[in-house]
Amino acid sequence: MTTIDAPAATLNPAERAERGKAARTLAPRSGHARWETPHEREDPVAVLQRQATTRVPELVPLRHERMLVSPFTFYRGAAAIMAADLATTASTGISVQCCGDAHLANFGGFDSPERDLVFDINDFDETLTGPWEWDIKRLAASIAIAAQDREFDEEVGRNAVRETVRSYRQAMRTFATMSNLDVWYARLNLQGVLDRWKGRVTSADMKRLDRLVAKAGTKNSLKAFTKLTEQVDGQTRIISDPPLIVRLEDLVPADRVGDLTNEITTWLRSYRSTLQPDRALLLESYRVVDIARKVVGVGSVGTRCWIVLLLGRDDADPLFLQLKEAEASVFERFLSPSEYPEHGRRVVEGQRLMQASSDIFLGWDQLTAIDGVDRDFYVRQLWDGKVSADLTTMSPTVLPEYGGMCGWTLARAHARSGDRIAIGAYLGSSTTFDRAMADFAFAYAAQNERDYAAVIAAARDGRLATA
Repeated sequence: MTTIDAPAATLNPAERAERGKAARTLAPRSGHARWETPHEREDPVAVLQRQATTRVPELVPLRHERMLVSPFTFYRGAAAIMAADLATTASTGISVQCCGDAHLANFGGFDSPERDLVFDINDFDETLTGPWEWDIKRLAASIAIAAQDREFDEEVGRNAVRETVRSYRQAMRTFATMSNLDVWYARLNLQGVLDRWKGRVTSADMKRLDRLVAKAGTKNSLKAFTKLTEQVDGQTRIISDPPLIVRLEDLVPADRVGDLTNEITTWLRSYRSTLQPDRALLLESYRVVDIARKVVGVGSVGTRCWIVLLLGRDDADPLFLQLKEAEASVFERFLSPSEYPEHGRRVVEGQRLMQASSDIFLGWDQLTAIDGVDRDFYVRQLWDGKVSADLTTMSPTVLPEYGGMCGWTLARAHARSGDRIAIGAYLGSSTTFDRAMADFAFAYAAQNERDYAAVIAAARDGRLATA
């Protein structure tokens, strides 16, 4: 596997910095402020309708309904719409491993393999090699939309965007001075971050945040086992809760359940080959007990997602794995295709490259779905100390702090794969880029509002199905 930005490997630091500064001619930093709706822009309703053609038909209305809760939930599901828009914006030509969907709700805390609670990006369905600017623009716009969703004054929102981008810029410049290994080992310990927040946010905010961290410590396979299973005739079974959770035996004829269960069990043995040998050996100590389809997220609703309950040494030793379908990245229509033919592998390799530490059971393989079609899937634990910020209660003092965490984390992820020295030199020490991104974020938030209104109208007149 080659480096993402091959020239960076052949240049010394001074030459790489000069390359970054020279990119200001190609894409002036202040120019990133501009957003104008393209004349031949595709109808956002058509984008959603096209995506629906590859999804589980009965779940598509639920996806649309979740998106239409608010402009922010719409934005969460509109990665494909924005990808087309980002492709029309200026770029320095410096590539990184992109998240592809770097909005602020796709960051959060989870347990590392060492059982430390870390903060990182936690969704990589759209990951692909691409312009670093696309990720930071999607993150910046999400901050603006979140601020509007909370009905904050515009200056509060602009300050939060500037703080997010400032954190990205300064972190990238710091990473530019660090050794390759030091960049690789850099991570955000969530408890350490909260300790630094004391005195910078209100006591009420700190209490809410402390509760979130405490909750993460209990959100594991044992908690999922308690919440998602029941005893039926002495056997442990996943609780069916249609359409959110539907057991396999409720989706296919009774005479197919046994064969499909065996197929998934065999598939799990095949997927183990994508794990480290020690982790594959650990997985072998579990047995499959039950399988169900589960609805997850907002934008992902309608893609095939399975949860598999496994038990270890006894019935009190559960493990929940999530098998999630991986489709083509929304970036692939506008960039080079992934070097990996399997989209599950694309997701996993991108996640391993961008995250400081990843789930020990993260892997991939192809699976013949219940409709008989071979599809790409990736695997991870269902819950592993995962915690997400509650955006509905986020205060004006917390939003810029949280945005700063996201900005630092995104910079660290980009620094691991791209030319951090060139990007840091391009960004510079002034606030030019920060201010430009605030202008872009609010201009794009207005675009998101227009798209949201168009999709609402399509749902009302029946062009777009809702639950």
